[in-house]
Amino acid sequence: MKPVQLLTPALSGRPLGTAPRRGAALLLAMVILTMVATIASGMVWQQNRAIQVEAAERARTQSAWILIGALDWARLILREDYRVNEARTRNGQHAYDGLDEPWATPLAEARLSSFLAADRDNNAEDGGGPEAFLSGSIVDAQAQWNLRNLVGPDGKVVPAQLEALRALADLAGAPADAAERIAAVVRDAWPGSNAEAATARTRPVPPQRLEDLAWLGIERETLARLAPWITLLPTAQPTPINVNTAEREVLVAAIDKLDLGTAERLVQQRQRQPFETLEQVRAQLPPNTPLDAGRLSVTSNWFVISGRLRLDERVLEERSLVERTANGVVVRRRERINLTEPR
Repeated sequence: MKPVQLLTPALSGRPLGTAPRRGAALLLAMVILTMVATIASGMVWQQNRAIQVEAAERARTQSAWILIGALDWARLILREDYRVNEARTRNGQHAYDGLDEPWATPLAEARLSSFLAADRDNNAEDGGGPEAFLSGSIVDAQAQWNLRNLVGPDGKVVPAQLEALRALADLAGAPADAAERIAAVVRDAWPGSNAEAATARTRPVPPQRLEDLAWLGIERETLARLAPWITLLPTAQPTPINVNTAEREVLVAAIDKLDLGTAERLVQQRQRQPFETLEQVRAQLPPNTPLDAGRLSVTSNWFVISGRLRLDERVLEERSLVERTANGVVVRRRERINLTEPR
């Protein structure tokens, strides 16, 4: 019987501790590989994020420039309309601003993707470029009743204008005391309005938009009811209502003793032929109906220009309040709204 031979690592030709060292080396290699993969993934993510940020910034810049171009185009239309009114005056005719003029025609959504393409091979017609559409409109701001008309040069509430606001609040279904509270807020918001609010420390910050009245104690629901018919223009001068563009409810507020039926007849009459003078308006009113030339007009100087750009799923809307003067069309206020196109 042969004796059993015990093989040891030294006798079998295998160095002592080789297996544990190989396992540690394999584990270390796996750890290094994991770290390299993690770092590489992070670098790829950062690169993709940088590309997304750059693309978003490029889209924002492109959108801003397109909307600026749309604003300039609308200002050019208003300026040209001002020249038309000047020509009418020189020719012995009457200047007017009505809904039959080019500025009142809204711009239907037009495709602009080809102008946003990065190069000739990346355009909307090939299907590789972004989808971009532009629409816009010009609206007469003097078709609405201006809250600044409430306060006269002496800083007191004008009774006739307060009655006009009461009429609008009643037609809108607002609270009975809404007109008085709004008048008090407007009166207290501007310098020199009363003795108690004469100093800058006690006087509230003047509102810039109609929505700002909510910060001064007027309910948002009340403002929402009145929003289609009233506005807040940044001017201390009274702005008359344009009878050629105002809705019938606003006409009821601007003309004392006027009912909705007569106001509707005025709207229908101007659709056939815009009013060129207040005398033509007076001819359509019942006898003894008072007509204040300081509260009514057939021309306008304040307009709201709206531009809407749809770029893929992003919708960017810009509204600009402009004042038209003899020297040009001046932007008085701009606001931009970012929206998302519903899927």
